Amino acid sequence: MSLPDPTPRFSLSLSHTTKDTAMTSTTKPKITIVGYGSQGRAHALNLRDSGFDVTIGLRPGGPTEIKAKADGFTVKTPAEAVKDAQIVAVLTPDMVQPQLYGEVIEPNIAQGACLLFAHGFNVHYGQITPREDLDVVLVAPKGPGALVRREYEIGRGVPSVYAVYQDKSGHAEQLALTYCAGIGGARQNAIKTTFKEETETDLFGEQAVLCGGATKLVQAGWETLVEAGYQPEVAYYECLHELKLIVDLFYEGGITRMHEFISETAQYGALTRGNYVVDDNTRAQMKKVLTEIQDGTFARQWIAEYAAGNANYKAMKQADLDHPIEEIGKKLRANMKWLSTAPAPVKPAITSEAA
Repeated sequence: MSLPDPTPRFSLSLSHTTKDTAMTSTTKPKITIVGYGSQGRAHALNLRDSGFDVTIGLRPGGPTEIKAKADGFTVKTPAEAVKDAQIVAVLTPDMVQPQLYGEVIEPNIAQGACLLFAHGFNVHYGQITPREDLDVVLVAPKGPGALVRREYEIGRGVPSVYAVYQDKSGHAEQLALTYCAGIGGARQNAIKTTFKEETETDLFGEQAVLCGGATKLVQAGWETLVEAGYQPEVAYYECLHELKLIVDLFYEGGITRMHEFISETAQYGALTRGNYVVDDNTRAQMKKVLTEIQDGTFARQWIAEYAAGNANYKAMKQADLDHPIEEIGKKLRANMKWLSTAPAPVKPAITSEAA
């Protein structure tokens, strides 16, 4: 498929749309971004720089409203902002989206408009049932908002996936690609997926590997060394601090690059002992994680937890923050002067990070 230019002119004319959503050959679609967190701000700035008319939909009086206005955007209430938009991008946290859609977006979004998400969670798990007249698409950059913005500014782009859930106009895929191009995603190879695949793989990656798996592996490694009598500071360096070096090699050139830059001793140890840790039981547990994502168990648990006030979530998160490795890390990082001069860290690209 030939992807559009990073800043394409929109060339569709949709005869079935109302005058509010009509598109001509000389205009780009008018876009409303609902939410102005990490992803929302990056998308809005990139789209504006690509020549799109962008309005921000936010609740009045909040800090994000101040930030969006300082960035020069027109800010309206979500209800007002979506009325004239041809594309409405919902970039708020997953758990607030169903109520936001039902009470604010659905009653006000124009006939024939395009509803866009950056994560398929609510549509895939039936928390949002989009109105039948709408195109419904997904555009998900595979990186945090700050990186999406930074890569765009230097003329590159963060790879993205896109999907079409509902194609009422017959042009939903082009709308998704136009938006993807506007945020810089078409400068890389935009990969077509489905709401199901994006949602399930995204949840699995963060639960089994990126966030859940990596955190528990680091904590368990540190605990093993400390319980064996080694200094907690030395254990911190070996099990947490140096992880960045390996992840950077993965990022730059995959497992091949790691093997190019680590010692033969490290290679032999990894090749002969890695299966001690990630064994058949680990793989079975990963399959369990995936099954609970596929059959909706995880989604039901998380939705119920949020509805009940997040008491368990808050307790589990606090336990992570109170882990002894965190106290050791704070002391050691206080002496890492280069951290204070480094660019501000970007927020991880996890599903509800768009808020």
